[in-house]
Amino acid sequence: MADDPYKTLGVAKSASKDEIRKAYRKLAKELHPDVRPGDKAAEEKFKTATAAFNLLSDAEKRAAYDRGEIDAEGNPRGPFAGAGAAGPFGGGQRGGGYHSYRTSSGEGGGFEDLSDVFADLFGRDSGMGGRRRGRGPQQVKGEDIRYTLEIDFLEAAKGAEKAVTMADGKSLKLKIPAGIESGKSLRLRGQGQPGFGGGPSGDALVEVRVRPHPLFERDGVNIRMDLPISLKEAVLGAKVATPTVDGLVTLTIPKNASSGQVLRLGGKGVGGNGKRGDQLVRLKIVMPDGGDADLTRFVETWGEAGNYDPRRNLRV
Repeated sequence: MADDPYKTLGVAKSASKDEIRKAYRKLAKELHPDVRPGDKAAEEKFKTATAAFNLLSDAEKRAAYDRGEIDAEGNPRGPFAGAGAAGPFGGGQRGGGYHSYRTSSGEGGGFEDLSDVFADLFGRDSGMGGRRRGRGPQQVKGEDIRYTLEIDFLEAAKGAEKAVTMADGKSLKLKIPAGIESGKSLRLRGQGQPGFGGGPSGDALVEVRVRPHPLFERDGVNIRMDLPISLKEAVLGAKVATPTVDGLVTLTIPKNASSGQVLRLGGKGVGGNGKRGDQLVRLKIVMPDGGDADLTRFVETWGEAGNYDPRRNLRV
């Protein structure tokens, strides 16, 4: 008696079509005779998996199996046994070889032909069983592996070289290009899972995530930051040391500067290929802690000029 097709493929009875196809594809990649030539045990398991996929990928047959009308080989059972092989579901013919199984043509809402599954694994000219006659085992590229790497804001802005450890424990140098954005992936070719049948290894895809910075915020190729200044610096103007991704630079504060005013430091943003954005510095006037008696007396005795309206341009 054939095994439960759900158990054969390792899926739940509620599995979707895509989940069934994915499970079968994984088994086919491990057990296909082109991948394991001469391994009779693997070939038998491959045939069983193919028969299970053949049944479950046909919506009509799958429903009949779930209702108990047919067995895992597609043969009627119980009160339906009288229908015989000529009934609406037919037999599975498990012994006919892996090349004999096909899914439904679409009437039952089944998957695409098995040839499409094998074409995904072994190439479009591989034929129904994935075997090119007279050419031996086919080469299959290994699966890609995905990693996540966290880096500092400054490393992303200026570029860096990081050591990353692969799944097999091997350590590799990864070059982080200047200006990389969070969420972008870097590809390490040939550092994924090994291929089959002499095929090339897959790649390692490293997704870069950039940690926030306490001062800087990225805006495209520009960098934004708030710069606290004193009231005296705002009124009289000043030259102020200002942080950038390259270190401290001197920024000139013009006289009578206002909070919210934005000054530009050219070429201090991010970007590669010799072209960089700018750093946009927003001024933020900060009053002295606890206030200042002299400043309070001055404001109290300030003349008519002190009654200017800073909200005169606010209109709804």
